[in-house]
Amino acid sequence: MEKYINEQSSDGSVKIADDVIAKIAIVAASHIDGVFYPTNDLMSGVADVAGKFGVRTPARGVKVTVGEGEGVIDLSLSIEYGKNIIAICKEVQEKVKESVENLTGLSVVEVNVHVVGIATPPAEMVAKA
Repeated sequence: MEKYINEQSSDGSVKIADDVIAKIAIVAASHIDGVFYPTNDLMSGVADVAGKFGVRTPARGVKVTVGEGEGVIDLSLSIEYGKNIIAICKEVQEKVKESVENLTGLSVVEVNVHVVGIATPPAEMVAKA
């Protein structure tokens, strides 16, 4: 069952799906140097195929929990090898919170970052260094 943020006014209502908030979080985090998302698992492949047939799948690696005007976002991601994990995660927290609040009006009380892997640059990038 899909969850929404509901905003009522005299003009009608606006509903924002949790998946939209999750995708905002992904886009915001992906703009930070050194952030990668784990994609090489069976479920991500199933989600990719389902998406091609119009089946909506939740954003991978993101869980959104929304209460009365407040939300908590849990992100699972990988960090590029050699980067400062703590510094990148703090930047992710700030950017995701700012983006979600600015685009949805939802008050984000927590952005929890779960580092689930280390990404290594492709071999051709290492050879050039």
